[in-house]
Amino acid sequence: MTEVATMAAQAPAARLAYKRILLKISGEALMGPQQYGLHPPTVERIAEEVISLHELGVEIAMVIGGGNIFRGLQGSAQGMERTTADYMGMLATVMNALAMQSALEGRGVHTRVVSAIPMDQVCEPYIRRRAVRHLEKGRVVIFAAGTG
Repeated sequence: MTEVATMAAQAPAARLAYKRILLKISGEALMGPQQYGLHPPTVERIAEEVISLHELGVEIAMVIGGGNIFRGLQGSAQGMERTTADYMGMLATVMNALAMQSALEGRGVHTRVVSAIPMDQVCEPYIRRRAVRHLEKGRVVIFAAGTG
């Protein structure tokens, strides 16, 4: 059993130290044993750990990096215009957020991906009050492409 799952199993809901948490997952954590990209069993395992906390009633906001797909700083170092490279890195975070959303919703956990870059067909725009309301309704909120 992982450390997070062990803590979740041992902590009664009435004794939780925090009602709401922000969980940062690096993009590299989603690679598993691979050199790049997404490793579905690893994404599923992380989703299971998130679910173990969610089942305790913890409001969960997540930030997922994109370094497993693209790093803006590395692109810039290789001669790419810095802003373009940063945007590409932000788009990689959206891809990872959607993968995590799929893993969580596949197990019945309502999830919202919110983004500072408008892309209405794949995620919601970041609006602080709306994100807080999603948390209050028991949804996991995943932040992608920055928060403005």
